[in-house]
Amino acid sequence: MHAMKERELLLKAAKFDVARLKFDAPGGGEITRDVVEHPGAAVILPVLDDGRVVLIRNLRRTVGKTLWELPAGTLEEGEPPEECAARELEEETGYRAKTIKPLTEFFASPGILNERMYGYLATELEQTAQALDESEEIAVFPLPSWQVRDMLKDGHIEDGKTIALLLYWMHIYTPK
Repeated sequence: MHAMKERELLLKAAKFDVARLKFDAPGGGEITRDVVEHPGAAVILPVLDDGRVVLIRNLRRTVGKTLWELPAGTLEEGEPPEECAARELEEETGYRAKTIKPLTEFFASPGILNERMYGYLATELEQTAQALDESEEIAVFPLPSWQVRDMLKDGHIEDGKTIALLLYWMHIYTPK
C-alpha cells in the first residue's frame, strides 16, 4: 500500500469532508485523488420473530426518489458502530433490538469515498416509537423475506448498502 504524502482540505461539510490526496506513483511521479472523507455508517437488517424483514421507504432528495432501504446512519464522533446501529434502528423504525450481531463490513464506493459501512443483524425486536430528524421522511414496512427477495430480483431495491447486506444475509450468513 502506498502511503499518502499530502492532504489538502477542499470542503468541510456537516457529515463529511472533501480532500485532495497525493500519493507517490509506483513507477515514479505522483497520483492525485479527490475523496469524500466520511466517518462511517451502520446499516441494520431488522428481522422480526416471525421472520419478516423491516424495510423503510426513505425520501432521498439527492436522487429525487423515495427508496426502499434498510435503516442506517452515520457514526457520531467516537461512537462505536454497534451503538450507532441500535440508535438508528430505533430512531428510523421504532423498533428496539435485544440482540444486534455484526454481519459484515464493506466500503460504500471506494473510488471516491472512504466510508466504511458496518452491517448488523437486529433480532428480538420490540416496538417502541420512531424518533425522526425533522428532515427525514421515513415509513416502515415489515415484509416477508420472500417478498424482499422478489424486490431485489425485480430491481425495486436500488440502494447499494441495502442490496449488499440483504444478499449477504440471504446467501452467505449462517447463524451461530
